[in-house]
Amino acid sequence: MSSYIDDLAAEYFAAYLNALPTEAHVLGQYAWADRFEVPTREEEDRQIAELRGFVAVGEAIADADLDAQQRITRDVLVSDARARADMIEARFATHAADPIFGHQTQLPVVIGMLGMPTPDVAEAMVEKFHGIGRYFRDLAERQREGRAAGRVSAEFAVSGTIAQIDAALAVPADQDPLLGTTALPDGVEADAWRRRMVDAIEQSIRPGLAAYREALAEVLPATRPDDRAGLCWLDDGDDAYGRALRYYTTTDKSAEEIHEIGLQQVAQLADEYRSLGPEVVGTDDLHEIFDAMRTDPKLHFEHGDQLIDAARVAMHRAWDAMPAWFEVLPQAPCSVQGTTAGAKAYYYAPAADGSRGGTFFINIVEPESWGTFELESMAFHEGIPGHHLQLAISAELQDVPEFRKHIHNSAYAEGWGLYTERLADEMGLYSGAVDRMGMFSADSLRACRLVVDTGMHALGWSRQQAVDYMLANSPLTEGVCRPEVDRYLLVPGQATSYMIGRLEILRMRHEAQQRQGDGFDVRRFHSAVLDNGSLPLGVLDEVVRARLP
Repeated sequence: MSSYIDDLAAEYFAAYLNALPTEAHVLGQYAWADRFEVPTREEEDRQIAELRGFVAVGEAIADADLDAQQRITRDVLVSDARARADMIEARFATHAADPIFGHQTQLPVVIGMLGMPTPDVAEAMVEKFHGIGRYFRDLAERQREGRAAGRVSAEFAVSGTIAQIDAALAVPADQDPLLGTTALPDGVEADAWRRRMVDAIEQSIRPGLAAYREALAEVLPATRPDDRAGLCWLDDGDDAYGRALRYYTTTDKSAEEIHEIGLQQVAQLADEYRSLGPEVVGTDDLHEIFDAMRTDPKLHFEHGDQLIDAARVAMHRAWDAMPAWFEVLPQAPCSVQGTTAGAKAYYYAPAADGSRGGTFFINIVEPESWGTFELESMAFHEGIPGHHLQLAISAELQDVPEFRKHIHNSAYAEGWGLYTERLADEMGLYSGAVDRMGMFSADSLRACRLVVDTGMHALGWSRQQAVDYMLANSPLTEGVCRPEVDRYLLVPGQATSYMIGRLEILRMRHEAQQRQGDGFDVRRFHSAVLDNGSLPLGVLDEVVRARLP
């Protein structure tokens, strides 16, 4: 049975990469370098059938035929395949306008992460660009399909995406940001290659963007207004949101349960702010604390370079402390880079072939929007001991099927990132009370997400109601809250994965401590969490119980 489960795992990973060729390329799997994602309904139907087939095969394998690692492989495969099939069946591509994570804005960052180690891969990039054009044309048809079915994007998403496309099309093709690729390999004539890339932009990508814009303009009159922007205002929205919550949290928690957990977390944080407030801002009045954190110039950065330098210092300090808390450390390095696109901060895992280390990106467009108190918790979350430690260790595991190293499980990944923000406090990594207050601020964001995400998508909250709640219950500024709320509208359910994942990991740790008493070793607990790759929370719970009985 060993060979059979290994073969099944390899087949599943190949299917995963085939469905997500850009992610394959980011991972250094260059067989898919000439491909780009295909958003057609036919491709969705093909993937759903394929994934359901994997579920059926996996469920038919009996426990008695497998050792412990093979059972983990089977359980992860079945859980991931089922969740992905359920999500695809929600047909989110039919209302896909997204001015934050949409390809029309994210592609310059993504293209810059795609390695070209050989002339063949450089040649494949030309065809990938033509595939990008096809992607946008196909996505245009999906928006028309959505409108016909009464399944449309929110107005702000459509109008924002149209504006981004207009700006992109106004740039001369030979100055397109998509030309900011990684370095060309030896053996490629740079000028000729660049001309072919510009031709692909002119012949495929620009017409594709124009077709997508045309479809969005047709959809615009039917879009969801700000007071009905959540999924619950669609006929099948409750079902779609339930699928999203199961996918992102890997639990069966309902929207109502998650909403209540968020309210409880927000209330607990209010007490923590009051306890530290006198030391940091001279008061224990919650709203005065929030106001000081929002407006005091001494608590905000002035230049983008300050963000990058502070992150590097924090991660270096964290790295020096790792041996006392972790049994295994990754070989891949983690760099910090500024960016002018995408979310406020995010992380890209190392390439599987070792050609690129992990990268913590910080958006430096508005450095003054960053509180000085925010930076350390963010660096610990995105870099060390957060996502870099987790994902780099996963990528370097031996004797673990490749798909377990690389599939992205949001509750596991983001739960770990948020867990490490508080772990960093245990480790004594925060510079002082101001930075510890930033840890509370980061927690407020994730706790409010539970309330606001469920509020908009399950309870019918308006866009403004969500902003108002975050302003009243966190030190975040309106300039931060509005794009955060828009993010939750654009990717329903994902924002709940952080706190739900953290709380589940903390529960597992607490129960292990109770079982083991004085014999509990936090280093062994962290190994149990990290040395099996990306796991659904239910599978992770079983692993921790087996390792720390």
